[in-house]
Amino acid sequence: MKKLIALTLATVMLLALCACGGNTGAGNSDISYDIPEGKAIPDDAVLDITIASHASWPYDENWKVWEYIKESIGGTINVNAIPSSDFGTKFTLVMATPDSLPDVFGFMSKPSKLSDYSEQGAFVAFDDYEEFLPDYNAFWNSRPENEQWMKNTRKGIDGKVYYTPIYGMERSKNIRGWLYRKDILEKHNIKTPETIDELYTVSKKLKELYPDSYPFCLRSGMSNINVMGPSWKPYFRYGAYYDFENEKWCYGASEPVMREIVEFLKKMVDEKLLPQDFFTISATSWQELMSTDRGFIMPEYQIRIDFFNNIGRGKNPEYTIAAMKPPKAENGLGVAMMNKFNNDPTGMAVPNTGDEASIANAMRYINWFYSDEGSEIVSWGKEGETYEVVDGKKRFIFPENENNAQILYGFQTIGSYLRIDPAAAEACMSEEQAATTDFVLEHTLPELEPTTYMSMSSAEAEMLADYNTSLNTFVEENLQKFVLGQRPMSEWDKFQAELAEQPIDEILAIYDEAYKRIK
Repeated sequence: MKKLIALTLATVMLLALCACGGNTGAGNSDISYDIPEGKAIPDDAVLDITIASHASWPYDENWKVWEYIKESIGGTINVNAIPSSDFGTKFTLVMATPDSLPDVFGFMSKPSKLSDYSEQGAFVAFDDYEEFLPDYNAFWNSRPENEQWMKNTRKGIDGKVYYTPIYGMERSKNIRGWLYRKDILEKHNIKTPETIDELYTVSKKLKELYPDSYPFCLRSGMSNINVMGPSWKPYFRYGAYYDFENEKWCYGASEPVMREIVEFLKKMVDEKLLPQDFFTISATSWQELMSTDRGFIMPEYQIRIDFFNNIGRGKNPEYTIAAMKPPKAENGLGVAMMNKFNNDPTGMAVPNTGDEASIANAMRYINWFYSDEGSEIVSWGKEGETYEVVDGKKRFIFPENENNAQILYGFQTIGSYLRIDPAAAEACMSEEQAATTDFVLEHTLPELEPTTYMSMSSAEAEMLADYNTSLNTFVEENLQKFVLGQRPMSEWDKFQAELAEQPIDEILAIYDEAYKRIK
């Protein structure tokens, strides 16, 4: 069935490319442009932009950020916003209808099919249009080596970039940290735990003080194993992951560390120090625990600091969620670090419409976002309208009872930025939360897990789908059974033998080959 789908996709893309003229994308310096001074595209150019619209800040055509973008770039910019919940389905339909292709897509995250489409020539590589991307190239060439990962993670299977890299949000988006109820621990003179053993001891003490609590208030059990894995081993995940320390691919569930984590979680569940339903607990139930003195320590998104402090202080002015140093296992491997997640998944891509003039203008449009002017506009807007300078520091202007720059002005929403001033991103946080950023990032491992961003060929993606579908279910179901006591730990060796029969070596070989292309 999957092979049939792949064949159908290839056929659709071939027909689409034929309808577009079969252009595979190459810059054409013979095209002439009459671009007004200070603008990015000609006055008579029309660009159709299709973006995903996030449910938390749905696209508003009256947002200031789009007013400024259109005013600065010139021409005519038409924005078609599709609710993110419908975007995947509509994206596939649009791609199958060449006449409906926009000039630029703005995605919430890179579609899984983008590599397939790019492989078929349905999207153009920015590397092939460098003459229209002077600011893009100048900016990325100016960035130090330790920031190049933001661009490298966007490479396709041919090593070219088809999906725009994001800069500036890595200090605010998807940052994970270990958070705790600072007021509660200080009230009872309890020292923050520095080891996993101390985490257990502190949880026991808090359970005695608050019998109805689940001190280690973990949620999304399987995914959070991947978040806090480094407490037992650097870069550890329960599935396939790259061990940067030893420069090799591993499968976490088959390693001895996995048993240590399972035994720890099982002990916490057995003694009711951890929500019994932490694998499936709803966000609402978990939030209720954390906001009512029934949850105290958690590995979570940094933004939860403001989220819970805003809720909790409505009832208790002393309520304080703060960041703590990650506890580490006493196994000789664990480190006081988190896995890296602070990567902004949004971005833009340019479909191959076959119209070289339109593609060139789309590239100029994207290039503007990386210019100093473009970055300033999409980060802050205009002084006196959307921001002011107080004591030499920029801050957003908010009317009474409003403090969300995304909802009010559209800043930092999908499709409205590529290079952003990190200070603007932090300006959307409270000073209390922003003050934790350096601390949390100092306790974040430097490398991003390759499986989260590597582009796979259609053949590789098909093989991984075949292998992973049953394997993932098998691993996750059994790990949960061990933690919840539904399968005795005496059967752990049997589980490992069962796991050895799975196609793990084949999966790691596919990832290894894909990773070699971008190293």
